This record gives sequence, C-alpha cells and structure tokens, in this order.
Amino acid sequence: MHASPIRLANPSFWRRSIDEFKRQATIAVRMEGLHRPNKPFPMMTFDHADSIERCKVMSDSDMGGFSKAALTWNDAHIRSGGQDSMLEGRDGEQPAHALFKGSISNELPPNKPSIQRSGYAAFRTRDRGVSLFGKLLWDIDPYSFLSLRINSDGRKYFINIQTESIVPTDLHQHLLPSFTPGQWETVTIPFSAFVRTNYGLVVEPQKEMLRQKVRSVGVGLIDRVPGPFELRVAGIWATNSAGERRGESGFEVDEDEDEGGRGLMDEVEPRRKKGEPERILI
Repeated sequence: MHASPIRLANPSFWRRSIDEFKRQATIAVRMEGLHRPNKPFPMMTFDHADSIERCKVMSDSDMGGFSKAALTWNDAHIRSGGQDSMLEGRDGEQPAHALFKGSISNELPPNKPSIQRSGYAAFRTRDRGVSLFGKLLWDIDPYSFLSLRINSDGRKYFINIQTESIVPTDLHQHLLPSFTPGQWETVTIPFSAFVRTNYGLVVEPQKEMLRQKVRSVGVGLIDRVPGPFELRVAGIWATNSAGERRGESGFEVDEDEDEGGRGLMDEVEPRRKKGEPERILI
C-alpha cells in the first residue's frame, strides 16, 4: 500500500505526466483531431547520444545463441534546420543516427535441445512508462504511412510494430525496403501493408492494426543468413506523405481485399494457395 506514493513522487513520473498533458493540450488547442495532420509525427529520433537508451537490443544470445548485436550512437554532419528536415534529411548527408551492428550465427546453443533454430537480432523502443493519464502509448491513427531514414547494407530487415492488442505477443511486420544500399534514403510504407504475426507465424484472420495504441516500433534481422550486418537509422515517424513508390523494388498495395495485397511481404512470404498451411517468417 506504500508503493503508490513512492512511485508518484518519482520525478520521471511527473515529467511524463506534464509532457502528456502538454501534448493533449496542444491537440485540443490546435483542434488536430478535426483535420488530417500535415506534419510528421516522430516516434523515434536518434538526435542525441541518450536516445539509444530508449531502445532495447535483442538477439538469440539471450537464449544461449551466438549472434551478436549492439546499438551505438553516431553524431551528425547535417545542415541546420527544423525537425522535419532533420527527419527527412537530404541525400548524401549523414544525420545523427543509431548504428545497429553485429553478426548473425545459426549455431545452436549446446545442452539446450528445446532450441531448434537460431540466428536473429533486433531492437525496439522500450515501453514509455505510465503517467497520470495512464500507460503512455502512441496514437498514430490519423496517419497512413510509416517512414524511416536509413542507410542499409541491403539485408532483409523487418519493421516490427507492437500494439496494445488482446494478444500481447502479436506483431505487425513488413519488410524494410532499401533502394540504395550504402546510401542514406527515406523509405515509406503504408500501415495497411503490414502483416499481423505471432511468434513468426502469419495470423489469420488478419486484423487492422490498432494504431490508436502503439506500444513500440523496431527493426529486426531474421533472414538467418550467417555473417555481419550493419543498419543505420536516423529516425522513425508516422506521416501522411506517401513518398516515392518505385515499381517492383518498392511496394505495391492491392486495394482488393480478396486478393490480400501485402506489399513487400509478398517477396519473402508468397500468398498461400487455398488449403496451404501457413509459412514461418522467422
């Protein structure tokens, strides 16, 4: 019975509460709920060294595997500008960013027969805690797209979004496209193209992402190809700007629900034929 007063006295709790009050007050004053937002909504921006502390790194080494992964911060070489330009950047510039780097190993841990597959690494944003208004979650329902500013090595990374759904282990996933590996680029994916999965299996029926209550966003490497990897991420944000769609190397969203268009997911997880069992993503 004494835990609540101690927690309420925590300065970080009050800081989160004040920040949430300011955010909600701004929405009310600007009447943002009455129109479609034009500015991007930052979810994770690696603009300072402490920003990586807001992320959690995971790999099969947590279960005795031999993959290695680390997330480190790198400073920027970028012209001065507002938040929008910092997120979207310019080709050829290096923004402040997080370097997700390591190596994948498929070697199974000894003396653990229950583990039959290995070879993954990922990072995601940590839970944002609670405030006087309850659990802090992102409401990105007014937005149609997710954008990332990345510099990729070309490997098949996945974007993972976790919501406050009935099934807490559900993820919404989509292949992270890279059109110019080794160069900075902004990639944009429609939320409608994400696929609901659970422990690596495509879940049926597919349900629309609960964008009003997003817990975390992150990136994972689950191609199980042994060897080094390196992905640089400057920022992740929700937006209503569709960006540039680039033919077969980008994403194609089939608006016909009967056809089940899933964008770039079709490249790595082809549509199942009638009667076929589900395929494993990881």
